[in-house]
Amino acid sequence: MRIVTIMTALLLAVGCAEKKEAITTASKDAKQPNVLIIYPDQLRRYSAGFWSKEEYRKYVIGKPDPVITPNIDQLAENGVVFTQAVSNFPLCSPARGMILSGRYPEQNGIWNNCRKDRSESLRDDIPTITDLFYEAGYNTSYFGKCHWLKNEALFDENGTYVGSTEEPGGHYINRYDTYVPPGKSRHSIEYFYQSIRDTHYDPLVYSNDPNTVAGKKDGELHQPKTFTPKNEAEKIKAYLENKHKLRDSDKPFFMMWSINPPHNPWDDENTDMETLAKYYNTDKFPQDSLLAVRENADLKVASYVRHYFANLTSVDHYIGEVMETLKEMGKLDNTIIIFSSDHGEMLGSHGKEGKNVFETEALAIPFIVHWPKGIKAGGINDVLFSVPDVLPTVMGLAGMGQKIPEAVQGYDFSPLIIPSSDTSIEKPKGVLLMLAKSRGILTDRYTLCVEQKADRRNRTPDDKDIYLYDNLKDPYQLKRLGLDERPQEAAALLQLLGSELKRTNDPWYQQKKFKDVIRYE
Repeated sequence: MRIVTIMTALLLAVGCAEKKEAITTASKDAKQPNVLIIYPDQLRRYSAGFWSKEEYRKYVIGKPDPVITPNIDQLAENGVVFTQAVSNFPLCSPARGMILSGRYPEQNGIWNNCRKDRSESLRDDIPTITDLFYEAGYNTSYFGKCHWLKNEALFDENGTYVGSTEEPGGHYINRYDTYVPPGKSRHSIEYFYQSIRDTHYDPLVYSNDPNTVAGKKDGELHQPKTFTPKNEAEKIKAYLENKHKLRDSDKPFFMMWSINPPHNPWDDENTDMETLAKYYNTDKFPQDSLLAVRENADLKVASYVRHYFANLTSVDHYIGEVMETLKEMGKLDNTIIIFSSDHGEMLGSHGKEGKNVFETEALAIPFIVHWPKGIKAGGINDVLFSVPDVLPTVMGLAGMGQKIPEAVQGYDFSPLIIPSSDTSIEKPKGVLLMLAKSRGILTDRYTLCVEQKADRRNRTPDDKDIYLYDNLKDPYQLKRLGLDERPQEAAALLQLLGSELKRTNDPWYQQKKFKDVIRYE
């Protein structure tokens, strides 16, 4: 790992290198912070109510969404908001691989969405954030969407995991996501509650707690027919309260909650329609233009805006329920809550929906740290923060900075969050961006995009498009700038891109791809 901090004093010792000793230390040390990482899928940065408040509005590129999120707002106002958090690879599986591992795709194994007939899978042999907190003596748990494992036909016709493609196996449960069985692929997650597929009222659920899946065993399919955020929140509250006696309440907990909404589908059958009717009805917002407020939004494409916002407001409600449970238990103040996302959502901008593009709406994500006992409320930080930084930063916050593996490629920004820490750290000049056939750099001002053109019309593999966005003068990225329009800035950005590709040992660096323009030395 590249060290970017002058190491802060540890909050508390978390034990020694031996797992047994570490676990003993954790069980005895009641002051260790708990950790809860919440990351709804496909949530863009400015889809939260607090961005419209005066103290945050000046940090918004363009206009924020008029969405109602009182609990997310509470996290922001009582915590620290990172105003320039970015998803390096705005696609579900690659982003999740980086969140879990703190490493870029070349090192973690996920270069595309995991799905049927693809080989992408998070490597079993690298320590993830759940492995590392387990080694430090935490109770580890995971709720919601996984989408990090190679999808294989290892199920019978009833959706039961058999671990073989031979009969009665040979069946898939979903085109994209798949069940994560016990073993190395589960990465030391002790309590496991997985929701699969993009049907928000009819998820496929697997759990190692039979109390939550109608008595079924780990690997047997359960279909609760309940809105996934509501269903998962109920299970999380029961776990926190230890109703089934499945965790050591003397230990701190480390929990990840990956909520599927506001990911598509955006239709009545997959939306909390009560919330839509209450907050986003046509009486309050007679025109979609009052909701899809970004000036680059195509309103015909953004026709699902009410459904997107309604599901987000519903997600916010269930986050509030979990926060209230923590408060009632006396755990809220000493729980590090991280609120973020895997990537954003275009919501009609540039005539697009979804993600997987190098534009602000897809790249920009929230990153909020809430920890009343450990940090000051109302903090705002404009450091360039990206997905691989989650693992080292959370470990640093929990006093585990010395335990961050050397191979981790993200940065530990905990000194920028913890009061009285030394903040004289080297801040990155830019964030590396990547898609399957594109690379780029995002800085405080510019987005640089280098795209390999599709192999058609007799184009060669060397054909490329290179352009810039000036995000200060052109906040909605309506004009692509050629390199000749900003030659000095373009040269510096291409040099920075080459440096980042080299640092991460990206395949483009290995191949010296487009070396006529990208400066690799």
